[in-house]
Amino acid sequence: MYNRSSNAYDVYQENDIMTAPQGKLLLMLYDGAAKFLRFAKISIDEGDIQKANENILKAQDIISELMITLNMDVDIAKDLYSLYDYMKYRLIQANIKKDKEIIDEVLDMLNQLKEAWKQII
Repeated sequence: MYNRSSNAYDVYQENDIMTAPQGKLLLMLYDGAAKFLRFAKISIDEGDIQKANENILKAQDIISELMITLNMDVDIAKDLYSLYDYMKYRLIQANIKKDKEIIDEVLDMLNQLKEAWKQII
């Protein structure tokens, strides 16, 4: 029974993602990256270096996805690309050092971008 519920939830989530408007997808990506960074901080606190690494890498993957989906014909896209690139660089440093302050820096940038996009959308 648990497995069936889990599968139903997975299908629901997949359908939610597949049918979401573009703006909602963008916000979901920001939320996902922030979630993984919060998990990474918890893992650092718990001394689980491998789990911290995995969560930071997942956040980096989301930021990479944000980078490749930018429409570079729009001027602001170049600025966003540079900002995302900086975030990835900082996350590499955070991962090497297992530094929660750097993670907080990136979390703050993600939250500010998310709030800006929420107002635009």
